[in-house]
Amino acid sequence: MFSLSPLDGRYHSKVSELTPVFSEFGLVKARLKIEIEWLIFLGEEEIALKLSDSNTKELRNSIKNFSEKDFLHVKEIESTTNHDVKAVELFLREKLEEDYWPWIHFTCTSEDINNLSYALLFQEGRNVIADVLYEILDDLKLKANQWKSVPMLCRTHGQSATPSTMGKEIAVFWYRINRIFETGSLIPVSGKINGATGTFSAHVASFPDIDWINLSQKFVDKKLDLNWIPLTTQIESHDDQAAFMHLLCRFSNVAIDLCRDIWGYISLGYFEQKIVKGEVGSSTMPHKVNPIDFENAEGNFKLARGVTKTLADELPISRWQRDLTDSTLQRNFGLVFGHFLLGLKSLQKGLGKLELREDKLKKDLENSPEVLTEAVQTVLRAHGHHNAYDMLKDFSRGKALSLEEIRKFIDSTDLPKEEKERLKKLTPKKYTGLAEELVEKFVQ
Repeated sequence: MFSLSPLDGRYHSKVSELTPVFSEFGLVKARLKIEIEWLIFLGEEEIALKLSDSNTKELRNSIKNFSEKDFLHVKEIESTTNHDVKAVELFLREKLEEDYWPWIHFTCTSEDINNLSYALLFQEGRNVIADVLYEILDDLKLKANQWKSVPMLCRTHGQSATPSTMGKEIAVFWYRINRIFETGSLIPVSGKINGATGTFSAHVASFPDIDWINLSQKFVDKKLDLNWIPLTTQIESHDDQAAFMHLLCRFSNVAIDLCRDIWGYISLGYFEQKIVKGEVGSSTMPHKVNPIDFENAEGNFKLARGVTKTLADELPISRWQRDLTDSTLQRNFGLVFGHFLLGLKSLQKGLGKLELREDKLKKDLENSPEVLTEAVQTVLRAHGHHNAYDMLKDFSRGKALSLEEIRKFIDSTDLPKEEKERLKKLTPKKYTGLAEELVEKFVQ
C-alpha cells in the first residue's frame, strides 16, 4: 500500500524470487555467510582457533536458517553501532565463546565482507534472470522455425519493401539475444579479500610468514566459487559488475526493439492475441485487446536500461583508495534486476499470446506487387542494362501498380524469353530469397 517502488507493491508477486536476494535481508544474510566462512577458513588453515565440527555445522545452519527475527536483531545492534557490517560481527559473537571472538572479521575491512557479499547476490540474481532468458530464447527459436516459410511484407522506413518470412524476422531477434546471452556468461563475478587498502598490511603484521596472497585466492576462488581479483584499493573495482550492467543495457535495447516490432505487427493485424477470459482491454472500448504485455515490457526495459547506464558509468570510479559512492549505488542492484526480470516476464507473457494471421500477411503481399520491381531491375542489370534502376523508377515510383502491369513491363524488355517467363511467375509471396534457409541453417 505504501511502497515507494512498484516492485515492492503492484509487481511484488512477479519478482518475488529476487526479494530474498537483493533485499537488505539478503545482504545481511550474505554478510553473515562471508564472516562465517572466513572464520572457518582461518581455522582450517591453522591461523585462527579451529572450530569444532559441531560449531562449524551450527554456524553454517545459522546461515541456512537465517530468519526475520535474526535480521531484526542485527538491525537492533546496528542502531547502536551505526555500522552495518560491525553489527553482523557482533551478532556472530553471540553464537560463539569469547575465545573465538578475536578471529571474527580478522584482518578484514568492511569492504572485504561487502564486496564478496554483493558478488554472491549478483551471482544469484544472474541465475534468476538466466532461467527466464532461456525460456524466451526457446520460445523465439520455436516460433522462428514454426514460421520460417510464412511470407510477409517487410517495411523499411515504414514503406512496403522486399518480403521476408515471419520466422526469419523472429530469428533475427533470437540470434541477437543469444549472442548477448553468450557474452554474458563470459563475464566473471569477482571479489577480493586483502585488507584496508589492498596491501595485506594487517595480515603481514599479524603473521608475516604466511602466504596471504595464495590464501586470499584460495578463499575467493575455491571456497566461494568467485573470480579472485589480486590488485585493488580498499574496494573491489567493480569493473566486472559494470560490464554486466552494460550487457543488460544492450539486451534491454534489443528487447525494446523486439517489443516495438511485435507491437507494430499486432497493429497491422499480422498477429492476434489470445483472449484471456475476464481481462479488459479498455475501460471504454469493449472490442479492444491491447498489446499491454509488450508495452509493459518496453517500459520496464527502459527503466532497467536507465539505471544500468548509471551503474556502469559510476561503479568503477572511486576517489583515491575509497569513498562510499559505490556502496549507495550497489544498493540499487535490486532495482535493475527487478525491472529487468519484470520486463522479461511481460515479454514472455506477450509472446505466449501471439497467434499468427497468415491470411492477413497474404493479403498485404498481394496488395504490394511493387516490391517485385527490385527483382526486375536486378535481373536487367545482370543482363547488362546499366540504366535498369532508372527504368524501373520511372515505371513505378508514386504509382499504384498491379501484378499484370509489372508483367507487361517485363514483356516490353529485351530480356531472354526464359528470363521473362521466370520473372513473370514471381509473386511477392515467392520473393523471399533465402529466408527459410537462413532459419534452418543458423537457428539451432
